[in-house]
Amino acid sequence: MTERLSDISARIDGIRQLGAVVNAMRGIAAARAQQARGQLVAVESYAATIARAIGQTLALVPAARSGAAGRSTRPALVLFCAEQGFAGAFSERVLDAISKYQKGSELFLIGTRGNAVAAERGIHADWSSPMPSHSLGLPKLADQISEALYTRIATGEIDRLDAAFSQWRPGHGIQINRCRLFPLDLSDFPHSESVDAPLLNLASETLLIELTADYVHAQLCNTALHAFAAENEARMEAMTLARSQIERQLSSLQATQRIVRQEEITAEIIELAAGETASRSDRSLGQREKGMK
Repeated sequence: MTERLSDISARIDGIRQLGAVVNAMRGIAAARAQQARGQLVAVESYAATIARAIGQTLALVPAARSGAAGRSTRPALVLFCAEQGFAGAFSERVLDAISKYQKGSELFLIGTRGNAVAAERGIHADWSSPMPSHSLGLPKLADQISEALYTRIATGEIDRLDAAFSQWRPGHGIQINRCRLFPLDLSDFPHSESVDAPLLNLASETLLIELTADYVHAQLCNTALHAFAAENEARMEAMTLARSQIERQLSSLQATQRIVRQEEITAEIIELAAGETASRSDRSLGQREKGMK
């Protein structure tokens, strides 16, 4: 062994510090994913409530249901990728999944890391935004996407918006999903069976427009939360693999440390034994010389 014991000890200390960082990152990712999954329940309940309200309002505006989703000629795609690194091939998987849909579409790209990966592939977003570091910031992100969306709809740049996002399913891992956000297919909303018309403070057409905007916002929050949770699940998986690799390296270095320590101890014992042998030889020679005199 040519390695010095001090060098091996320094490497072991460095790997242990790296392991502490990996554990911390894994813990943070786990907490964020759990928080996002808990908020999904509330967002889905909110979206379902709005969907029922739209169904009730459609009964008062029958022409709206028949005039639902038309054929789009200028589609847009909002794409949720990774905000930070250390999440494996998260962004690459999303970009691979939508490669056949992005041509001819205006691209809304969410996630700083995903934006960099897309640029490396020659994909440039028409509109981009970072993903918030905490799930509580996602409603504001949905506001920003909605504002950009409605501005482009008003100018005739686009007339359809789809979303591509990752979703984590227990036992199945992360899957890439794609859904329509705008325009809404009003035939999908439940028809109200109530015989009593709801009491309205707005014109039914105005109320339908407001409810539709709220529903699109809720769906944006829903897809963003799924993507946020999936990114952190991917980071947890990457950190788990990194932790396993760190443990293997640490075990190997500790084994090497024991061997080097044993060799150094053996060398010291041999050196001491040789010194003792030489010392005895010198004393024996001195005694012989003294006896000859």
